[in-house]
Amino acid sequence: MLLEWSVEKLQPYVELTSNEIFAVLEVPPRPELGDVAFPCYALARKWKKSPEAIAGELADRFNAGASDVRAEAAGSYLNLFFDPRQWAPRLLAAALEHEYGYSADGEGERVVIDLSSPNIAKPFGVGHLRSTMIGNALANLYRASGYEVVTVNHIGDWGTQFGKLMAAYKRWGDEEQLKQSPIRESLRLYVKFHEETEQDETLEDEGRRWFWRLENGDPEALKLWHYFVSFSLEEFERVYARLGVTFNHTLGESFYNDKMGAVVEQLREQQLLVESDGAQVVRLDDQGIPPCLILKSDGTTIYPTRDLATALYRRREMKADRLLYVVGGEQKLHFQQVFSVLQRMGMDWAVNCEHIPFGLMKIDGRKMSTRKGQVVYLDTVLDEAVRKAEAIIEEKNAGLANRREVAEAVGIGAIVFNDLKHSRMLEVDFSLDEAIRFEGETGPYVQYTAARCYKLLRTGMTRGLAVDEIAGDSVYLTGPAAWDCLKMLGAFPAMVKEALRVHEPSVLARYLLDVSQSFNRFYHQERVLSESTEETLAKLGVVAATVQVLRTGLELLGLKAPQQI
Repeated sequence: MLLEWSVEKLQPYVELTSNEIFAVLEVPPRPELGDVAFPCYALARKWKKSPEAIAGELADRFNAGASDVRAEAAGSYLNLFFDPRQWAPRLLAAALEHEYGYSADGEGERVVIDLSSPNIAKPFGVGHLRSTMIGNALANLYRASGYEVVTVNHIGDWGTQFGKLMAAYKRWGDEEQLKQSPIRESLRLYVKFHEETEQDETLEDEGRRWFWRLENGDPEALKLWHYFVSFSLEEFERVYARLGVTFNHTLGESFYNDKMGAVVEQLREQQLLVESDGAQVVRLDDQGIPPCLILKSDGTTIYPTRDLATALYRRREMKADRLLYVVGGEQKLHFQQVFSVLQRMGMDWAVNCEHIPFGLMKIDGRKMSTRKGQVVYLDTVLDEAVRKAEAIIEEKNAGLANRREVAEAVGIGAIVFNDLKHSRMLEVDFSLDEAIRFEGETGPYVQYTAARCYKLLRTGMTRGLAVDEIAGDSVYLTGPAAWDCLKMLGAFPAMVKEALRVHEPSVLARYLLDVSQSFNRFYHQERVLSESTEETLAKLGVVAATVQVLRTGLELLGLKAPQQI
């Protein structure tokens, strides 16, 4: 909030728009340097003076006209110092408002977000967590900013991998084992297929034939396919329920099978299709990228064909204004090709299609591979995280009544937060022990801070100090720790906007860590529950505002904030 208020204070003295001022404002690295800094380089060309001279002149003019904010020139910067006695109550009141951090910025705009998208008949591994939880957080951020959000789980239920799986099942499958442990048995067959192809190259042709049979409606192939799909969806839904993730639509690639013909026909009519080694492609040479393959030489479809049909459906039937694809960074070229073909087809809205990539998740430095059987089941990781969380909670609070429920929230939250705190483009080397710690840059640390706030508020209520009565004398909010905490809370709306602007949940996750650290300094340096009712009320206001920001922020990231841990 101080940044927004600084814009209002500075505008009468500088020849810049509010947006131009806001864009250059900075938060000084140390409190003694001020609360907000304005770099005067932005005025040097217009004023034809050095930034240092401008800073000095601005400070004199500013201080002559303001009493609640003091300005100091420091080199080329104008540093602003807000009077805590006057501004702390305003920060607190803003932070206690209902739906603080929410906005109507995107009102009237519909965003369709493609996220998670696991493959049928394959394990839901730790690697699937990234698309699922990054996409879920982005969906929450869009909703909080007033957009109408449609989430789609684009299940991988079509393609040559099913031909391979069917070929493997017919050769080495065991119906009883498949019924008892469908996912693990499917993985075993898939791995065995790729191992055996190293010795028998004809297996690849056999897999392609089975997929051809599937595409052409062969009853046996369809029966096997339906079975693989049904048990996979059941497994996926169980995992999503634990993660607290829901979708507006779960549509497999097969849903678009009857819609691809129209795409191919339109490309032909527009004379965009050309032959290349027997295949049909759209050339994109002028953009410096390889041609987009539409039909393989055997006439079967391929991923770009389906994604073209998918985009057209989401635009026409789901009425999307923007299309977002939360998919791994290795698919960058694929989406460049698909979006470019859409533009060549005359779809002006293709400029609003965006690939939101992310880096790989590794275990002990190793990339996971389904083909090689190098998969860590997400369920296994979640179970272990919950077990470790419950052990820590039992040690800290043995009498907690709903210990298992809290352990589930903390353990799963630890895994999710550990992912989201990293910039999405970075590779993440997963460590369970690191994620589950209650100290440091972890989800449990943020959740534990929120629980501490709840405990303080409960204690206040035992003294008859209800949350809705919080007010108190602002003099008790002027201490360095209280003031720094309120300034941090005041940044929440800006952090939500920035996380959404760059499609980066880590911006919000890192901010919540900063809020937690700031609050804990306040808690340790200042006495919250004192003999003075006025002081206690004022400081409980800081506590209530902190827990509101932490709870809302955690919810936006897809985590819970237990009231007791």
